Amino acid sequence: MTDRDARTDIFARLQHSASGLSNNDILREQWALGSAPAPALPGSDLHEAFLTNVLKNQGTVDCAAGRVGTVKAIAAHLYANYRKHRLVASNDQRLAALPWRDGGLLPRFGSVEANEQVALSYARLGVAELGAVVTFTGKANPAANNLLPEQHVVLVDAADVVAASEQAWERIAALTEAEERPRGINFIAGPSSTADIEGQLVYGAHGPKAWHVILVGDLPDSILQQARANAGVQT
Repeated sequence: MTDRDARTDIFARLQHSASGLSNNDILREQWALGSAPAPALPGSDLHEAFLTNVLKNQGTVDCAAGRVGTVKAIAAHLYANYRKHRLVASNDQRLAALPWRDGGLLPRFGSVEANEQVALSYARLGVAELGAVVTFTGKANPAANNLLPEQHVVLVDAADVVAASEQAWERIAALTEAEERPRGINFIAGPSSTADIEGQLVYGAHGPKAWHVILVGDLPDSILQQARANAGVQT
């Protein structure tokens, strides 16, 4: 039996087994299957687990409280890595409202250009299970800012962190229903990487080589230290 014959046979048997079933019957059987259990998070605290998995995904992390604290956290990271105060930021209203002068920063709002090394985005969600952020792209939030700079810095509100992918998609569905549908939805879980060449893992081959996530909110002082310990990152 050829591969094509085998596929035809499988589909024929599936069609036969489903014959006579109504849409309601199929939906009832689907619901009866349930869903796979969510994976255990690396820590009892949701935000700690999120930061831990970001670190495991080769990202770096920080926490900030309030708008001034957020700007100062961005400035500290930018100066430590580039000794500069300039970056490009998406046209997100939350970014535009930040008190940039309090951090001595000079943002340019728009899409990243060839000579710009750092881009800043504001995520709509963080997903603890994946150690990922979710961004909506469109005219105000160019996809290029996620994909082209050498360093991608992302802000995530603590209130927007969910435990699992299923919860993320529920939130995404609610957001896209309430707002204008975005051009794209990106799940970002680490800097760009590839192992296409001789199986060697290389970061930054076709996108950001560094990814920095700042969790914004009123968080315990110990959360960063605990997340780094969970991820096995030396401080």
